[in-house]
Amino acid sequence: MSRQFLTWLGLGLILLMAGCSGDNQEIQAWMDQQAKEVKPNVQPILPPRKFEPEPYVGSVAPEPFGAGKMVAGTRLDARGSNAILAAEMRRRKQPLESFPLDGMKMVGSVNRGGQPHALLKVQGLLHYVKAGDYLGQNFGKITKISETELELREIVQDASGEWIERTSTLQLQESGQ
Repeated sequence: MSRQFLTWLGLGLILLMAGCSGDNQEIQAWMDQQAKEVKPNVQPILPPRKFEPEPYVGSVAPEPFGAGKMVAGTRLDARGSNAILAAEMRRRKQPLESFPLDGMKMVGSVNRGGQPHALLKVQGLLHYVKAGDYLGQNFGKITKISETELELREIVQDASGEWIERTSTLQLQESGQ
């Protein structure tokens, strides 16, 4: 760069700075005016409410996962409220009752002697079952067999510990599944 250009550039910068350092009283007056006009609107803080402690009542309720709760469900009382379970406890267990339902697949159905039978695949083995047979780990008794599903009645414990009946089904599984 030429010396003359640098001289003009320096002179231009000096003039520019001199123009900016002028009187800023106008800006200061405007800022003071704005500060006077602004009124803060602050909501007062509410006083704290009085703390009311709640007594813990869980200590008098039965332990939901305790051993006593599990034993109480299988114990038969004198009133006979667990009569559903009593008959199941007296009978001999069938082999398919040692497997969970989610480990079983219905792969077909056939008629033998005019009675519908379902073909179940359990751990790679095929089993013929009919209405009245038991399977699953919840005292499941087969109540109905159709071409596409097997319906059974299970006995399970509800949230309060009472034994109730519920209906479950096994659907026919396609060969690709």
